[in-house]
Parts: sequence; C-alpha cells; structure tokens
Amino acid sequence: MSLKGVHILFIVLSVALTIMMGLWAARMYISPTGSITHLGTAALSLLAGVALSVYAVKFIRKARKIGLQ
Repeated sequence: MSLKGVHILFIVLSVALTIMMGLWAARMYISPTGSITHLGTAALSLLAGVALSVYAVKFIRKARKIGLQ
C-alpha cells in the first residue's frame, strides 16, 4: 500500500472514531448522569469529524492534481 493509501486509511479511521466518540458523548449527555462536559465533548468530536472529512476531500483532490499514485 502506498503512502497516499495509508494516509487516506488513517484519515477515514480518524473520522469514524471521532464520530463514534461524538455519538457516545451525546448519548452520555442525554443519560441521567450526563454533564455539560459530555455535551462539549460531543460537539467538539463531531466538529473534528467534519473537519477531517473536509481535509480528506482536499487531500485526495490535491493528490490527484499533482499525480500521486
């Protein structure tokens, strides 16, 4: 697997992990023991997932543009 492929794999795994973390934190916030920290964690995790998704798209476009295989 090329360096580009490994980079994309790690980005995809990171997106999945941040979204799962955000959903877990949101679920904890809804629970009776939830706190405002859970809400903040959920918001930041989901925001990180969106940012990583945007980064992935930009990386793939740039890699194609410069001809990375």
